[in-house]
Amino acid sequence: MEKFKDKVVVITGGNSGIGYATAKEFKSQGATVVITGKREDALQKAAQELQVTGKLADQANLQDIKKLAGEVRALQNKVDVLFINAGVAFFAPIEYTTEEQFDTMTDVNFKGSFFTLQQFIPLLSDGASVIFLTSNSTAMTMPGSSVYAAGKSAVGHLARIAAKELAPRKIRVNTVNPGPTQTEMIGKFGLDEATLKGMTESILAQMPLAKIGTAEDVAKMVAYLADNSTSSFITGAEFFIDGGLAV
Repeated sequence: MEKFKDKVVVITGGNSGIGYATAKEFKSQGATVVITGKREDALQKAAQELQVTGKLADQANLQDIKKLAGEVRALQNKVDVLFINAGVAFFAPIEYTTEEQFDTMTDVNFKGSFFTLQQFIPLLSDGASVIFLTSNSTAMTMPGSSVYAAGKSAVGHLARIAAKELAPRKIRVNTVNPGPTQTEMIGKFGLDEATLKGMTESILAQMPLAKIGTAEDVAKMVAYLADNSTSSFITGAEFFIDGGLAV
């Protein structure tokens, strides 16, 4: 079914992982999809595979965000679904977290999310859907996740305020909060294979459903929240997709 025929969907960080899977889901349902990424080769490859439009943009850079909004306006002149997905993560105890790690996560995850929403508000159609990717870490106190969890919690609060501010235009704003998900980001945490294996085993032991999620699991939830025929009465809400880990 082409539920999103004639709809324009913008996905930040759409060249890999959850963003890529979500772009594929929307494309399969008839949407016109624009993805962003800051790695040109990866972006071009993903755009070609998905048969969508790719735009080079770094979510941590306000000028890139402004340029992206202008390019989307020139290309489509509207946005029906905005999935603010791009993010970065480092894990270290508070004592050993560097200023560079702090700034990078804050600039991409919170500042970037805030200004992406800000710059796209004039482009959003009345009745549009905005979805932020946060994390189940917003409900947990995992050692080593202080900056990441705080930043994602800030995004969650931003989403709830945006839901109220944009409600007069019937624009709905929600968050999806994944737990451990099998994507290439896991390989960017700087952990060796043995540490990753031990961490995965520890997480599975705490998880009621005892399995790691997939990018496709998250993509289907994003599509559900974007569809006015299934979620027209949902705004300011958060959806945990983590196998029950945060319970």
